[in-house]
Amino acid sequence: MQIRQRTMKRARIEIIPMIDVIFFLLVFFMVSSLAMTKINSVPVALPKTSSNPEALKQEVILTIRRDGQVLVNKAPVTLDTLGTQLAYDMHDHPQDVVVLNADQGVNYGLVVQVMDRARAIGVRKFALATEAEGKK
Repeated sequence: MQIRQRTMKRARIEIIPMIDVIFFLLVFFMVSSLAMTKINSVPVALPKTSSNPEALKQEVILTIRRDGQVLVNKAPVTLDTLGTQLAYDMHDHPQDVVVLNADQGVNYGLVVQVMDRARAIGVRKFALATEAEGKK
């Protein structure tokens, strides 16, 4: 009686399931990164609102801090230099919405002054940044 020798099978790494896992992870991280986007500005205590704000294309962000400091895209400015800096930042996209990110403790008169200076250089669209109620 002859005994047949088994042929040794070579081990193989199956790549198709690994590709499936990689694509699943890619989609997961893409979707989760979209949920983590926030306004790219200086942190301030925004007023609360009950409505959900729309997502805006954020080219120019005006920030007014509680201490009265005014910033254009994180660059500190004075009321006198606000128009110049804002005009420079809006040069490429003149029709963009300017997002006004003002702390809830800021004097209302300062907000009006900042908006007036922005209107003087041709800004016509403003969006007021708020925080949804219950969020912190």
